[in-house]
Amino acid sequence: MSIGTGVALVVIGAILYFAVHVSVAGIDIPVVGLILMAAGAIVFVIGLILLFGRRRSVSVSRSNVDPATGERIERRDIDGGPLV
Repeated sequence: MSIGTGVALVVIGAILYFAVHVSVAGIDIPVVGLILMAAGAIVFVIGLILLFGRRRSVSVSRSNVDPATGERIERRDIDGGPLV
């Protein structure tokens, strides 16, 4: 979600900076565009950092043989939590 938000902010900022030629009293539209582009770039980078940070996980797999039935029991855990 934050990657899309960052891209949207950059696009809106670029439109304000490069394409809008309207003067509003008290507001400098190109500066607002630059601010939005900078904020969008920051949000985009933070989104990428969070996305790649989540990909690290630990997977543990244990297998036993049930003495009553002779079946193999396999238990898997992702993210390093306790096996049940």
